[in-house]
Amino acid sequence: MTVAELFVQCLEKEGVTHIFGVPGEENESLLFALEKSEITFVPCRHEQGAAFIANVHGRLTGKAGVCLATLGPGATNLITGVADANLDKAPLVAITAQGGLDRLHHESHQNVDIVNMFRPITKWNGSMTSPEMVSEMVCKAFREAEQEKPGATHIELSEDVADLEVDAAFGPMEPKRPRRPASDYKAIRQSVELISAARNPLILAGNGAIRKRASKHLTEFAERHQVPVASTFMGKGALTDRSRLSLGVIGLGFRDYIAKAFDEADLVIAVGYDIAEYPPQKWNRGKKKRVIHIDFDPAEVYTEYDPDVEVVGDISAALWELNRTHGARAEKGETDSELFQNMEKDWFVPVHDRIREDLDSFRLNESDAFTVPGALRIIREVMDDSGLLISDVGTHKMWIARNFPTYCTNGCLISNGLASMGIALPGAIAASLHQPDRQVVAAMGDGGFLMNAQELETARRLKTGFAAIIFNDNDYGLISWKQHLSRQQSVSTRIDNPDFPAFARSFGVDGHRAESPAHLSELLKECFMQNSISVIEVPISTHVNNELVDRLAKYW
Repeated sequence: MTVAELFVQCLEKEGVTHIFGVPGEENESLLFALEKSEITFVPCRHEQGAAFIANVHGRLTGKAGVCLATLGPGATNLITGVADANLDKAPLVAITAQGGLDRLHHESHQNVDIVNMFRPITKWNGSMTSPEMVSEMVCKAFREAEQEKPGATHIELSEDVADLEVDAAFGPMEPKRPRRPASDYKAIRQSVELISAARNPLILAGNGAIRKRASKHLTEFAERHQVPVASTFMGKGALTDRSRLSLGVIGLGFRDYIAKAFDEADLVIAVGYDIAEYPPQKWNRGKKKRVIHIDFDPAEVYTEYDPDVEVVGDISAALWELNRTHGARAEKGETDSELFQNMEKDWFVPVHDRIREDLDSFRLNESDAFTVPGALRIIREVMDDSGLLISDVGTHKMWIARNFPTYCTNGCLISNGLASMGIALPGAIAASLHQPDRQVVAAMGDGGFLMNAQELETARRLKTGFAAIIFNDNDYGLISWKQHLSRQQSVSTRIDNPDFPAFARSFGVDGHRAESPAHLSELLKECFMQNSISVIEVPISTHVNNELVDRLAKYW
């Protein structure tokens, strides 16, 4: 048995079903070993697209997605997708080829130090230099990628090492995942005391609140005690937006209506809050808030985020323990009103109602020009509650976070750690492969779409089905918007685009341009009914961007 064959056996043992990548000369042995296995290798059109597919697969399943590239430019092309997975806390294992060990000590063809390049963007990475390392390295790569907080790992395999013979005694290791530790009981007790004393408590649900069933226990806690919930971009869906307790999302670059709830809150319960998404000085101005930190890891050292209590351990278990503690006290005759006697009932309702009123104001009439928030209302009305929208990065991301209600965990995926353009189309491929009967929308700007538009061929070849929505303003719109806010003009952002429907049809998929709100609704319904790929261009007017800023400025 060769190292390449053992490597593949280890991947099978880890439950890998698909690997996404671009073939190369130096990973030839691994590719032929994969061909004989139960694992499907999916050739992609760019390594970045492959990494993004693996990235979103990991986010949706909790199991590491796997991407593969050759040495040199293949490996460097993976970097953005791998870095995105690491900052977005998505489990991913990247595999790269390398030249023979006999030439790496001097300058040679396509030789770059891949391991050192990947070190800052992964939780762990290394190079296989002997047959005896294979099973341990593969097991460690997946264990590190999947355990909290998840992220990216990387394995390098040189072409000569791949062909070495390996003893059967070094066969695959059995994957074992450690149980996550429970929180300290004293921290739980202190948290209960802080919550009991709070008049206006508020939950801030972050990326970690989506994982490991934390959403279930967060919802139970919020509903039992009627505590409102605000989420970060990546925490959307931790509590359904159908709940009266949901205040939507915080995270825009300017003060939105939701900021008033943070102003009034005297206690913030941060559940899985990821500072990489949104810095605390944006919501904890003046460092006045009492804060409970509930997360898998201790809090980051941050002037504006210095928690009074840190409940460190499994988030779901911590919330369950808080719920259980309440139940135990209730059995002793202590009612909710006694346990939370200082809480002001429904203190958050005026903020909630103001937010909902604002969202309703973006409904389009049939003769109106398209706007992003107006189109999002149509998409939401057509999609099932269980549908999934994957957002690319741009102006539309801000509107999706703010104006797209989410009714289930992983019902809206936003890249907001690295915040990388180009993720939505590959991400929709991952979603469609994982859940082929689910309604999936990839929402993109014209800029983000063309960064990985080549993966339309991959999507068609795999017979996936999803709607690819292109919000077209012929501009790098988010940059233009921010330039206008700071300098009242924009420079270097205007772009020209192809005929998007014709472009889509050249790949053998349906291509359309929405002509009216009713037409967009019709196109989406047809796409979902047929479960095929449909590229839908939505020409948008951007006047609502500055109108929103002006409206909020008057409010504050």
